[in-house]
Amino acid sequence: MYGFSVQMSCSFDEAIGKVTEALKSEGFGVLTEIDVKATLKKKIDVDRKPYTILGACNPKLANQAINADPDIGLLLPCNVLVREEDDGAVTVAFMDPSAVLGLVEQQDVREIAGQVRSKLEKVRDQLG
Repeated sequence: MYGFSVQMSCSFDEAIGKVTEALKSEGFGVLTEIDVKATLKKKIDVDRKPYTILGACNPKLANQAINADPDIGLLLPCNVLVREEDDGAVTVAFMDPSAVLGLVEQQDVREIAGQVRSKLEKVRDQLG
């Protein structure tokens, strides 16, 4: 499995705000926000439900990971997906850093991945 998720009973915009605040509480900032719905509409004229990818980063842990393996940036930041379901519920899904960073064959990186996963699970728990 490469991720874990939680469902929220609020509007999509509220979910984005709550996710961003919960990430902050665990030391993450949002580096990127990709509005997939708007991009697909603009580029290929496809209509879809709200679907946004947040690129989350914990600077201290990212720095440790970069020190352990300078190419780790290929696997950063941690993606957090916020999507509206057909029934109006909002799903927030988190990339599992242990699964992704497990590709790196360095124990230091795997330990950092475990720390990041633990923090993201706390974010998920705040939302559920």
